[in-house]
Amino acid sequence: MKPTSTAREAVSEIPDGATVLVSGFGGAGTPVELLHALIDHGARDLTVVNNNVGNGYVGLAALIATGRVRKMICSFPRSVDPRAFRAQYTAGRIELELVPQGTLAERLRAGGSGIPAFYTRAGVGTELSAGKESREFDGRTYILEKALRGDFALVKALRADTAGNLIFNKAARNFGPVMCMAAARTIVQVSEVVEAGALDPEHIVTPGIFVDHLVEVGQPIQEEELVAQGVVYP
Repeated sequence: MKPTSTAREAVSEIPDGATVLVSGFGGAGTPVELLHALIDHGARDLTVVNNNVGNGYVGLAALIATGRVRKMICSFPRSVDPRAFRAQYTAGRIELELVPQGTLAERLRAGGSGIPAFYTRAGVGTELSAGKESREFDGRTYILEKALRGDFALVKALRADTAGNLIFNKAARNFGPVMCMAAARTIVQVSEVVEAGALDPEHIVTPGIFVDHLVEVGQPIQEEELVAQGVVYP
């Protein structure tokens, strides 16, 4: 049985300097409650891995705005409303490692699968290949990309059983499964926790072996709604 607690309790182990993987594609699958709890917790000097940099001043964007993030590793630093990140970046207070989206997903998958690195065509001949090892296969150039792992993952799923098996809500699945695999400790917020055996095994996406902690959030906040309301957190 996986421990279940409040968001504040679940993130309390995250130390300064940690690398934190955060699920989500825009607002889809973004663990807003866990991110707000992380802000309240106060951890600093974080490296955060996400598809983008958040929107407005809630969720990931709010974490960035507080100056807690030292480095972002992402694919889309120009999200719909990247004001928080832009302010930090132009002031030189945050680093950016830009990674093509498919490469980001594969780096995480490799990290969770014990694969140290892989070759890819993505980024060949661009600034993204600078300083990276290259090699030719069948007359085409590929660059070496290293696996990516995190100290913690903050993930949003739809439902879990008490053993930690997860079901995701459609496109909100996105980076969640590979981040669960690639983190040393995974914290997952879900709308409902049910008894072990209650989930259809054919519907389970992520097995409980990759989950360390559950947080039940019955009615999770949606990032887009907060941004539309002009909410600023904290």
